[in-house]
Amino acid sequence: MSLQAFIDKGYIDSEELQLLLDEREAKKTDFILVDVREEMEYKMGHVKGVDMLKPTSEFSEWALALLNESKDKTLIFTCRTGSRSGQVQNVFKQNGHLHTINHYGGIVSYRGEVER
Repeated sequence: MSLQAFIDKGYIDSEELQLLLDEREAKKTDFILVDVREEMEYKMGHVKGVDMLKPTSEFSEWALALLNESKDKTLIFTCRTGSRSGQVQNVFKQNGHLHTINHYGGIVSYRGEVER
């Protein structure tokens, strides 16, 4: 499945995230993986390949800048279970960012490599 198909669908599961990470490593696709959990959660373990940590508790501090900087890029949001990342995705979509994907199931369902 192509990156555009996942954008159209709006979400990916953990297996699909791993496939996309593998494709990105092979330079076959490009996206930004954003973890929206809190720093403490992130330090306990995060998906290998996360590009940035943007805690939802600081959403008002980073959202507008990321929204403006990434209009032409695909953003994949992840969190613990997919709830917070889904909320962030909805706000980005409502503000015109049409290239967003939610990692449904979050890190609790992820079986790929985790960094601490």
